[in-house]
Amino acid sequence: MVVSEQKTQSKTLGDWASIAIAKHLQKIVKHEKDVLTDKNPEDLHQMRVGMRRLRSAVTGFSPALKLPKSATEKKIGKIARTLGSLRDLDVLGDALENDYKPSLPAKEQKYLQKALLHLHKQRHSALVEVKETLHSKQYKLLKESLNQWLQQPEYREIAKMPIAEVLPDLLLPNVSKLLLHPGWLVGSDAKIVELGLVEKILVKQGGLLHSLRKETKRIRYQMEVFSDFYGENYASYLEDIKAIQEILGKIQDSNVLTEFLTQSSPDNIRRSIPTLVSQLAKVNYDAWQQWQNLQIKYLSVDIRKGFHIAILEPKLNIIAS
Repeated sequence: MVVSEQKTQSKTLGDWASIAIAKHLQKIVKHEKDVLTDKNPEDLHQMRVGMRRLRSAVTGFSPALKLPKSATEKKIGKIARTLGSLRDLDVLGDALENDYKPSLPAKEQKYLQKALLHLHKQRHSALVEVKETLHSKQYKLLKESLNQWLQQPEYREIAKMPIAEVLPDLLLPNVSKLLLHPGWLVGSDAKIVELGLVEKILVKQGGLLHSLRKETKRIRYQMEVFSDFYGENYASYLEDIKAIQEILGKIQDSNVLTEFLTQSSPDNIRRSIPTLVSQLAKVNYDAWQQWQNLQIKYLSVDIRKGFHIAILEPKLNIIAS
């Protein structure tokens, strides 16, 4: 039974747990062969997304599921991190080669080329690890056990509950976790936001923003599963979550680039590639200004309360139809 047909017949929490797991497993398997041939980085990206969403589904639906030991959140996460290491290098290389290198002076381009050669060596090692992982017993067991589980799913008692009755309870704990994240307060007391101050804030507390970004990604994946059951208010909050993830992602990518360049050469990068360092700082500054608008918004009591209300108000007529 395909996912679209399942949706029309699904009423319980267990039904929707199975739909989510089946959907993400299909995506993973679909891109597996192309990842192994390493022809297109997009295949790796899609497989990584599938693995991350599978992990989110297993975690989010855990109250309803009895999954095999070979398909635990921890084991899925381990495979996802291996894919992620290679994907991060692809993103890094693409940004350096296509976004930054063309605009640099010839001297800085030459310096950057050395860094890219270092990156290509790292990527080769990461690709070997990905191939070993996808040929591993652990990965094969994960697929086999989930496919078998989907044929005869095993649930906990709560899985029998109608989705209409438990949907808010499923989502609200993660929304609360997101809204209580300390990353929302990073730089919130800064009245004057100049480039130098942004750099200092990110050096000191950039890790918190990266953690917040990962939290937004988790809740985004879960909210997207149930977007058909909600209206415009819910959709608006989901769009904000996507925007926060993307904006904080720009900051994280810029920081990763800076760290890579620093580690790949003994030279001081501010002297060796000042143009590129300046560009990366400008990317962070622009992203920070976008972030502050959303930060101020989500530090508002009314907005936070509205987020909870949006979750509490699914369109029950659609669920019951």
